[in-house]
Amino acid sequence: MRILNAYSGIGGNRKPWGNKYQVTAIENDPDIAKIYSDLFPKDKVIVADAHQYILEHYKEFDFIWSSPPCQSHSSFRKNICVRYRGTEPVYPDMTLYQEILFLQHHADCKWVVENVKPYYKTLIGPSVILQRHLFWSNFEIPIREFKKDNIRTAQIPDLQEKYGFDLSNYKLKNKRQVLRNCVEPEVGKHVLDCAMGKQKQKNLF
Repeated sequence: MRILNAYSGIGGNRKPWGNKYQVTAIENDPDIAKIYSDLFPKDKVIVADAHQYILEHYKEFDFIWSSPPCQSHSSFRKNICVRYRGTEPVYPDMTLYQEILFLQHHADCKWVVENVKPYYKTLIGPSVILQRHLFWSNFEIPIREFKKDNIRTAQIPDLQEKYGFDLSNYKLKNKRQVLRNCVEPEVGKHVLDCAMGKQKQKNLF
């Protein structure tokens, strides 16, 4: 089975998937891609623009996981950083909705797009909300309870323990943010398990 892991980061969602799948990871930051490659040496890792890669290669995969940039949508950024910390507001990145619409209308494989809870009413309603994540998909993802996520206050040691990654030997500009960007591994496993099996593919929009 061929999986595309787009905007892979260091692979929080990918961690519990094991090595029985052919995984191609797309990450545009070479330093982060290097960490992913060290953590998952059997995966094919490509340093590239994931948005463009999906457009050009979506037909080559049986399952696509996409986690486009979330910062411009984040309720935390708007309600805390902009309102109280003087951070400049920015336009929401429409990459998110471009990919949802594109995959919805063109992809024959199973796919899921993940993002954070936004500060606005979503332009396209998500298929499901799990923990702090919104998911849009063309297969059923049942609601499931996960441990409460204290990611906003967690520091690097806590995050490393939480995700099971030791980044102490890597130099990154913002190691805490890289770890915060991870999807909870248990959530990643739940979503892949739903895609793999037992649930019939259907249009949820």
